[in-house]
Amino acid sequence: MSKRAFIFPGQGSQYAGMGKDLAQNFKVAQEVFDEADEALGFGLSQLCFNGPEEQLKLTTNTQPAILTASIAAFRVLESETGITADFLAGHSLGEYSALVASGALSFADAVRTVRSRGAFMQEAVPVGTGAMAAILGVEPAVLAEICAEAAQGEVVSPANFNSPGQVVIAGHVSAVNRAIEIAKGKGFRKAMLLPVSAPFHCSLMTPAGEKLAATLDAVPVNSLSVPVVTNVEATPNSDPARVRDLLVRQVSAPVRWEDSILFMVSSGVSSFLEIGPGKVLSGLVKRISKESSSANIEDVASLQGLSR
Repeated sequence: MSKRAFIFPGQGSQYAGMGKDLAQNFKVAQEVFDEADEALGFGLSQLCFNGPEEQLKLTTNTQPAILTASIAAFRVLESETGITADFLAGHSLGEYSALVASGALSFADAVRTVRSRGAFMQEAVPVGTGAMAAILGVEPAVLAEICAEAAQGEVVSPANFNSPGQVVIAGHVSAVNRAIEIAKGKGFRKAMLLPVSAPFHCSLMTPAGEKLAATLDAVPVNSLSVPVVTNVEATPNSDPARVRDLLVRQVSAPVRWEDSILFMVSSGVSSFLEIGPGKVLSGLVKRISKESSSANIEDVASLQGLSR
């Protein structure tokens, strides 16, 4: 019997207009946006529906906005189709969406937590001090050598193992730039800086993790109805007692997305549904496992396409 996984996008998938179509057509979606506005005390829904993009790109807004659009799409999928999943996973921020879908976190708690998480991550490193870069075609062992050579007493390390040959590094600006030059010198021509506001998923984020730990201490964690494959371990967690620690570690640890998908495939998953804005994860699934099917649910048209 083939299995299905729901996967939830992370930062970078946001766009002005996300969720608007679903909110206009489904009461359950509008209710999610209303709940987010109430939990945060400002009009996040209007920011999602109408922008401006500059405001939506601010980490403190991006994280709750993507979570809200993702859970709105999830609630519609749940109520309209009754389709269920054997595993849940999310890319970085998306792990919070997965935990809401599993029942581990309430939506209101999650949306408040990720707004704080965005602030903590932005505050951890002064703007202009950190950077992230994508290096294409490099093997993990070679990447480790490049980072070791580039560090020179600063931080630079793998941040996202996204798919075969697509790895992101993070750290101090000068160390990341040195890594790009070293990578190019070794023949990896496609090495480029990413337009992000902070060096996520590296040790520079440790202070953010400490603040996040204090915030999560006050958040109730319930039992998980579906296991969540975590970014830190790339294996499923069903233990509510481990949720907080895994979320804290995730801030400064690499996102093991390729391993997470491979684990689910090896466990019998053949169908992946990306729930929320964009198709980034669907594209990564295709690169990681060509035999798996993937689709995304973010608006009325994609929902209708699924039910055909």
